Amino acid sequence: MENFVYLASASPRRRQLLSQIGVPFQVLSVDVDESVATGEAAERYVLRLAQAKVAAGLARRIAGRPAPVLGADTAVVAGGAILGKPVDCADAERMLGLLSARTHEVLTAVALATDAGILSHLSRSEVTFRKITPEEARDYWNTGESRDKAGAYAIQGYGAVFVSGLRGSYSGVMGLPLFETAHLLRAAGVPCWRETEAIAATDGR
Repeated sequence: MENFVYLASASPRRRQLLSQIGVPFQVLSVDVDESVATGEAAERYVLRLAQAKVAAGLARRIAGRPAPVLGADTAVVAGGAILGKPVDCADAERMLGLLSARTHEVLTAVALATDAGILSHLSRSEVTFRKITPEEARDYWNTGESRDKAGAYAIQGYGAVFVSGLRGSYSGVMGLPLFETAHLLRAAGVPCWRETEAIAATDGR
């Protein structure tokens, strides 16, 4: 078994988190439809997408290097609704308005695929926001940070100023729950705490 993983994600945050725990990796680009199915629960949605990403990654591994494929998907859930990435400023303001002065849920599913099959775990966290004014929401949009983030915010960036409380996994809210990830990697025989600088975080093809 190779002592690295393929990462089926283009997210710089997931690359950062995987490097944080010393796991060598190589990024694979995968194309997965992220549409929510009619009536699909948020838990099922993130698990389905994480599993679909790693399944797609298996087909893109480099010949002769049969390493496991790691993938994840995150959803921000408020009032039972999944908040995806905002399409424009008005959409971001709407989402932040829903999160303002409330506690919402962040679900991140992480999956690991090998030739033996796919294993997955679900991380569930609760994030509480202080009150956000419409002016703040607009100013935050203008920073550019919220434009490609589920729920229109990044807890590790400027959006941290909105967070008054967190119960659960900080790394899970960022997009890759490290406790669950390490558990899956250990099961596949991939060690943590190794030097990662020499591993190129680029597509293997």
